[in-house]
Amino acid sequence: MKEKVVLAYSGGLDTSVIIPWLKENYDFEVIAVSVNVGQKDDFEAVAKKAKESGASKFFAIDKTKELVDDYIFPMIKAGAKYENEYLLGTSIARPIIAKALVDVAKAEGANYIVHGATGKGNDQVRFELGIKALAPNIKIIAPWRIWNIKSRKQEIEYLKEKGIELPFKENSSYSRDENLFHISHEGLDLENPSNTPDYKNLLQWVTPLEETPDQGEIIQIDFEQGIPTKLNGEKLNGVELIKKLNEIGGKHGVGVIDLVENRLVGMKSRGVYETPGGTILYFAHQELERLCLDRETFQAKANLSNYMAKLIYNGQWFTTYREAISAFVDVSQKYVTGSVKLKLYKGNMILQGLDSEYSLYSEDFSTFDEDEVYNQKDAEGFINLFGLPIKIQALLRNK
Repeated sequence: MKEKVVLAYSGGLDTSVIIPWLKENYDFEVIAVSVNVGQKDDFEAVAKKAKESGASKFFAIDKTKELVDDYIFPMIKAGAKYENEYLLGTSIARPIIAKALVDVAKAEGANYIVHGATGKGNDQVRFELGIKALAPNIKIIAPWRIWNIKSRKQEIEYLKEKGIELPFKENSSYSRDENLFHISHEGLDLENPSNTPDYKNLLQWVTPLEETPDQGEIIQIDFEQGIPTKLNGEKLNGVELIKKLNEIGGKHGVGVIDLVENRLVGMKSRGVYETPGGTILYFAHQELERLCLDRETFQAKANLSNYMAKLIYNGQWFTTYREAISAFVDVSQKYVTGSVKLKLYKGNMILQGLDSEYSLYSEDFSTFDEDEVYNQKDAEGFINLFGLPIKIQALLRNK
């Protein structure tokens, strides 16, 4: 009986090559698995292509809701942004894809999991750390690290030799990753950071700024314990809410970044990311936190958000480290409940007002008018004590 392998299959260039390559170089039964994380794929067409390429079975597994509820929303609650800018759209989907692959491998009795991530990228680490955490005895095959194919051009030539239809028009496609939360673009002219992106032809979700409406749009997002629950007064589940925000934000040019980032494997890479709904949610959530969190919690959480971003980027989701940070975040969000109004205009998000029954803002204490709750003379003693180390140092050094 042939050994079984589970292949993370998208129907794109890499995985189109991997099935015939596995059949040619190993005596395996190939089980193709496509994980639906909100990408706009025709899974019937993907299944047909996988089987025509030599897969014995095909599974399409819908993980969109789980991705939002158990991965994206905890990430937004944490305020995690890699290197203070990247909203981790590709990174956050990798652990749930790894989990789905492991589940199929266990159910089918497969001893191997195969992925198409390259030996230069971050995804090889993310997939494999997820697999190791959930199924440490399953073996992993990463063709890009062992085959003789060295480029996308050679992959295309290989498919032509095998008589397999290309998944895109030759010489016309960026390397893209898409899920409900974002779409990324890499390769071609973007590989030179001095090149200006051709946004009119590049962007898939977000309207170029020159074509956005001249009239801004005001929206309101309601949060409950850090989780967005309503848009403009309408209660929505997470998937519906992100879809609507993607549409609204995209219309107004919100959520595009052109980023040179530091990959985990050591090199820099350049990509353009579209994350319209996510960009709005990150901004609105943090503004509500400013209203509802005390200073020490807000500042401690800002530090932890960097650690959370790094571990998500590095593929360390299934770790005690991540669970511990999430535990802190969950406690911090107990009172992050309220509404945020924003105006979206020409790529901008302009705060229009905050409201929360748990607001820590006190007009009685903060007012510039006369008040009866704050004795301004108390500040003198506070400053004397707070500045005492500075004063002592100055006195001693000036002797």
